Amino acid sequence: MASIPPKKKSTDGSWMRYMGLGAQFFGSIVIALVIGWKLDPLAGFGSPILIWILPLLAVVFNLVKIIVETNKKDT
Repeated sequence: MASIPPKKKSTDGSWMRYMGLGAQFFGSIVIALVIGWKLDPLAGFGSPILIWILPLLAVVFNLVKIIVETNKKDT
């Protein structure tokens, strides 16, 4: 007698949302680094101020965004 394979659980795709949030987090940090790297010589600072400040602002903004996005109630 042939055994019946177990049914696969249907995925709702919620992991794709988290993958997208992670990609946005990484991409915004990279973009902030590039912008800071290009703007530091133009601003004439003695030390690399913008290459530190812009990615830190991107991290804070993205953490707030991720907290808001993951706490949304699905209706």
